[in-house]
Amino acid sequence: MEVFKMNTAGTSNHTDRRDEDRRLIYQLDGRPRLRTALPLGMQHVLAMFTSNLAPILIIAGACNLSAAQTVIMVQCAMFVSGLTTFIQLYPIKLGKNKQIGANLPIVMGTSFAFVPTASTIAATGGIGAVLGGSLLGSLTEVIMGFFYKYIRRFFPPLVVGSTLVTIGVNLLGVGVDYFAGGAGAADYGSIRNLAIGFMVLAIIVLLQRFGKGLVKNSAILIGLVVGYVVCAFLGMVDTSTITEAGWVSLPLPLQFKLVFTPSAVLSFAALYIVSGLETIGNTSGITIAGFDREATERETSGAILADALGSTTAAFFNALPNTAFGQNAGIVSMTKVVNKWCIATGAFVLMICGFLPKLGAVFSAIPSAVLGGAVISVFGMILINGIKMIAKAGFSERNVLVLGITFALGLGLGSHPEAVAQLPGVLRFIFSDSVAATCIVAILANLIFPMKDKEDIERAKKAMTDAD
Repeated sequence: MEVFKMNTAGTSNHTDRRDEDRRLIYQLDGRPRLRTALPLGMQHVLAMFTSNLAPILIIAGACNLSAAQTVIMVQCAMFVSGLTTFIQLYPIKLGKNKQIGANLPIVMGTSFAFVPTASTIAATGGIGAVLGGSLLGSLTEVIMGFFYKYIRRFFPPLVVGSTLVTIGVNLLGVGVDYFAGGAGAADYGSIRNLAIGFMVLAIIVLLQRFGKGLVKNSAILIGLVVGYVVCAFLGMVDTSTITEAGWVSLPLPLQFKLVFTPSAVLSFAALYIVSGLETIGNTSGITIAGFDREATERETSGAILADALGSTTAAFFNALPNTAFGQNAGIVSMTKVVNKWCIATGAFVLMICGFLPKLGAVFSAIPSAVLGGAVISVFGMILINGIKMIAKAGFSERNVLVLGITFALGLGLGSHPEAVAQLPGVLRFIFSDSVAATCIVAILANLIFPMKDKEDIERAKKAMTDAD
């Protein structure tokens, strides 16, 4: 009888703890058991792992970095993403009203938005100019974080949407090059490369269309793994870097000499506006989905400041700027799991991965066609998101005029810098990069042609709310 009572009590305690875990995962604070928290945290890691590293691999290729240097960048990207996620979860206090970090379940990762501009800068200034521009350009987000309440009106949906469209157009060109085997490759456009690219893309599309739960969220990672294995059997994977890489090493800062050029700094500064607005949207998306409320001013400014600090840290640690990841905000929306401790377990795994160069070498050895098949759909979605934002703002006579000027000068002239080579230095700089040019021209066009129609103003407000 006594044994029965003990067993009953043990079962009851186990059931109570399991129920407590189930309750805690839907609350911001509290610590569910590791056995409960870790799988939920790993779900976020798997959903963002590929997207976190793909920009690094693309820019490393554009800079013609060695395999060992690419491994260093990959290591640092994982480490910084985990660190910045921790700051979002557990903010650094700045007095009574300000903080660095949102105190929300936000997952940070390397931003694709900077890839086109970084590729352009890399062609002339190398990795040093990319990291230097990223470092100083991040001051833009510091300003946004402290004063975003007052300056947000300068960035209506038409500005953000047209900039996203231009980023998507430029990224698709990058994605196609990788899809075909990598720009300058001897077998560029070969049937083998195209077949592998299409295979990886088909796997991702099918899993995202018909998969559920973790399988759907990890579709890109699964597509990469399948493509990687197929390429290994075909002898397309160079394993020498993996063999030579050590098992454990520290992700050290300043492995590349930073170069500060005005054009790179200003180009990055313009893009940090887009990154900051993306973080604003994902922050409000999480609070609406997880807590049924809008994000507070403190949460939003803290999220932007963490974005800025993470990007500054990334530049010191040989990696590209960070931003809040939309796919992880989507997971929160789908699962309603908002517990910070669960997300923190995933962030810890990311940081640990930063100390494993062997893992970084595995990713750096991904064949270009496999990477292209994985990321080209992501690039297409960036373009579509821009179009959706523009559509929500509406196509009034005024908006069409602003869009026409923006794309004609920003995307048109910005894509052909040789056409403006005879212009004065300031104008020549503005049109040296199509993404930065689109953002700058869109801001100016919106100021020159302000919204006067009440319907336009209401649609713009609704579009910004929907974006949040």
